[in-house]
Amino acid sequence: MKLGLLTAALGQMSLEQIAAWAPQVGYQALEVAAWPVGSEHVHQAAHLDVVGLTADEVARVSELMDGHGLTISAVTYCGNNLHCDRAERDRVHRHLRACVDAAAALGVRHVTTFIGRDVTLPVADNLKQAEQYLPPLARYAADRGVRLLAENCPMEGWHPDGYPANLAYSPELWDWMADLGFGLTYDPSHLPWLGIDPLDALEHALHAGIVGHVQAKDIQIDERARTRYGVFGKTAGRTSPTDVGWWRYRVPGRGQLDWNQIIDALYAAGYDGDVAVEHEDPVWGGTLDKTLQGMQIAAHTLRPLIVTEPGLRNRQTATGAEKDRDLGGDQPSADAGSVMSASP
Repeated sequence: MKLGLLTAALGQMSLEQIAAWAPQVGYQALEVAAWPVGSEHVHQAAHLDVVGLTADEVARVSELMDGHGLTISAVTYCGNNLHCDRAERDRVHRHLRACVDAAAALGVRHVTTFIGRDVTLPVADNLKQAEQYLPPLARYAADRGVRLLAENCPMEGWHPDGYPANLAYSPELWDWMADLGFGLTYDPSHLPWLGIDPLDALEHALHAGIVGHVQAKDIQIDERARTRYGVFGKTAGRTSPTDVGWWRYRVPGRGQLDWNQIIDALYAAGYDGDVAVEHEDPVWGGTLDKTLQGMQIAAHTLRPLIVTEPGLRNRQTATGAEKDRDLGGDQPSADAGSVMSASP
């Protein structure tokens, strides 16, 4: 198991810059963001241009990773594979297949995406559509030695009323999508606000053999605010689908998840994938400098829990003083009383 990071939050940096920086703070792998070139969303990036990927580019990326002692844990493009607009859905599928081709060329085992949802239709109709559209994508990947994984984010921001818009958010749906040929990219941060125990859910998924990759993101919950708004979040005062008012994402170490138990459960089950930090923390975000600090906080939280390979241990020891200097000492914890001062 290696500690990695999802590059999507670092859209202001090139893949070369990320690859040079990541090992200095203890990261061993990159989950490479591969959204279409030109996306301006804060949590999307095109660090791998899968559409324009040539043999020379494959060689360059491979040499870049090798030169910094890194591996690629997954190629990630989380589009809506059940989009209500057929032309947009077809475009998402074409780009996802390009991600699969890129992963195969780079020798990467996994591509992470979403199941998605047609928000104009009931869930029952979406399940039928998924059973029609998604197995061919899974077979396309399998034929190239790649496994498609669906991440369990509810994607409530895709629904006009903030309801789940990615049908991969619960263990019940994980079993269903496994029958369609999809594995799971497990992210525990999405589970507590849904009333799902993240450790029980993880142990179920590990026992079922469907966990291909893990994303490390934390969550902070304001229970008094939940009493005011209810589990579905704000209604009259809502400014956006994600303005729920009672929870928000945090970097590992600044939220409420028990990472010692989560990592231990992975080891106990013999999980041989990687754990990649996903940064969506509003406290440690907003600027590139703060985002990098957030990534450092996450590394300091998780790195002691992950057994270090001997070759990397020497590299980390050599850069320890530099890491401490970059962090400027221990970072203060966010004020729990101001948990809702920034939107999720």
